[in-house]
Amino acid sequence: MASLTSLISSPPSSTNNIFPKTSQLSAPIGRLQTLRKSQLAVTCKSSNGRSDPFDEVLAAAAAASRRDVLLGLGAGLYGAGAFVTDPFSAAFARPIDGPSQDVCKLATPSPGNPLQIECCPPAMAGRESKPFQFPSPSEPKRIRRPAHLASQDKEYVEKYKLAMKRMKCLPPEDPRSFFQQAKVHCAYCNGSYVQSSHTNLGLQIHFSWLFLPFHRMYLHFYERILGSLIQDPTFALPFWNWDHEDGMAIAEMFKDPESPLFDGLRNVYHLPSNKPLDLRWDRVTEDKPFERIRDDNYARVYELMVSGAQRRLEFFGPKYRAGDPPPAGGGGTSERLHNMAHLWTGGHNQQFGEDMGNFYSAGRDPIFYVHHCNVDRLWNVWKTIGGFRFDFDDYDYLNTSFLFYDENSDLIKIKVKDVLDPQALGLEYEDRPIPWRNSRPVPTAANAARTATAAAFGGPAEAQAAITSPSAFPLVLEKVTTVMVPRPKKGRTAKEKSAASEILVVEGIELEGDKVVQFEVVINDDPDNPSGPSNSEFAGSFLNIPHVHGNNGHNKFVTGLRMDITELLEDIGAENDDQIQVTLVPKKSDGPVTIGGLKIEYSS
Repeated sequence: MASLTSLISSPPSSTNNIFPKTSQLSAPIGRLQTLRKSQLAVTCKSSNGRSDPFDEVLAAAAAASRRDVLLGLGAGLYGAGAFVTDPFSAAFARPIDGPSQDVCKLATPSPGNPLQIECCPPAMAGRESKPFQFPSPSEPKRIRRPAHLASQDKEYVEKYKLAMKRMKCLPPEDPRSFFQQAKVHCAYCNGSYVQSSHTNLGLQIHFSWLFLPFHRMYLHFYERILGSLIQDPTFALPFWNWDHEDGMAIAEMFKDPESPLFDGLRNVYHLPSNKPLDLRWDRVTEDKPFERIRDDNYARVYELMVSGAQRRLEFFGPKYRAGDPPPAGGGGTSERLHNMAHLWTGGHNQQFGEDMGNFYSAGRDPIFYVHHCNVDRLWNVWKTIGGFRFDFDDYDYLNTSFLFYDENSDLIKIKVKDVLDPQALGLEYEDRPIPWRNSRPVPTAANAARTATAAAFGGPAEAQAAITSPSAFPLVLEKVTTVMVPRPKKGRTAKEKSAASEILVVEGIELEGDKVVQFEVVINDDPDNPSGPSNSEFAGSFLNIPHVHGNNGHNKFVTGLRMDITELLEDIGAENDDQIQVTLVPKKSDGPVTIGGLKIEYSS
């Protein structure tokens, strides 16, 4: 068996050829097949004798047209539904009514790339769906456990491996196969689908209020298929407990190169047990002390679950209805919290970050589903924190529907309203400590002193010379940039804060969707030494996970970043200031990003 040590000491070549020119197809296909077969061994045969359905597609690609070239991802759809009986509401409703079952486009990892990917599910044209049925209350509950603890349960690990092996051994055309299940994410996230009622508009389940319910549905059917393959209705996926220091590293069960739980296209430098997921990874630094990563991680989760997520619009993301163009970038704090695990886990030297580091390929890594189980768990936790943290009751939200294949290969229509209560799905999460709940950041010494004396903020050492004029926007963010942003109202009362949160908006963020782009935002801080998440001055960050947006062949889009700074302003003593100093700190990115401007608004 290949050892983990050998994989780390001899990582894949830094020269990436996964998506070469068409004339160079044979070499990369052979290389990727070698990675798949040597690091993801599955002792079964598919319909034509190959051991891995992804390899089957790759091999065919060498002799086929460009249209057939790469691995795939996709088998889930959207639809519409009925929950609110008010005829007035229904008459003006616009729930997403699903993708066209007759139209599914080829995907690509990058606009203009000649290699295209078949992400579409088995043919659905003319096929009728069945309405979703809740599991019987008499069925045993499926209890999801933290992956790092489940790894110590040998019986569970063997059961999980057997289920995955059998899923990977199903014929590629079987909608329950891993090949088809992995395609779900590509089809919905990389521009393959259009809205059935608006075929000129793409369909995207990221960056909006659909992010959380869609992935809960996806996990539900995927998990039940695994359980059915081993005749165990109690089988449950584990969750990657990266919000607790004991579970931040990749769990041991995912590290055996001979296991069906392994993926050869992960960042090999992040596989050791002493490498915790770094929610502030800059794609450069690999030697941070564990304690610093832990503390920054806790502060980031606090920011994105507590101080920055006091309103449901900020947590879930913007509303998305039928007839709306596909939402772009940004997303709610729940999605921003999940992004870095994708980038950190994906192949460090793959051209497009495969597998986890790109939306088109993320579903090919078994750890994708374990990561999303923790995101799903945190949705539950968020609702227990209190305040205004509850689900939307909007008609269009509740009645948006999707299509998935179930464990019987039936096409099922399921609505958002069906998945708001995990227990109704027969699902529970094992209780875990929540250390980040008490990780409220602290102000720097300068702002702590200012808070104590109620002194005015003095600005950067260079004073006006360091300030960028608002008239300079839009600008390309190539260096640390500081701007003064006026506040519509200062000295807000407790009643006013309860009624509406103060939101700092970075607007007009323009970038190419298939590029990693990231920057951080700090307030009333030293631009030459900007704070990190453990300090109150840290307002948030932007990170784009590569994907193709599906905008008629090009991939440039404009989005925004919203940060709830109500609690932050209290902590740094800035509540009575007429304006705040905002500093944008660019991090390692693969393409340019333009900032349109900054403003403050209020969210109720």
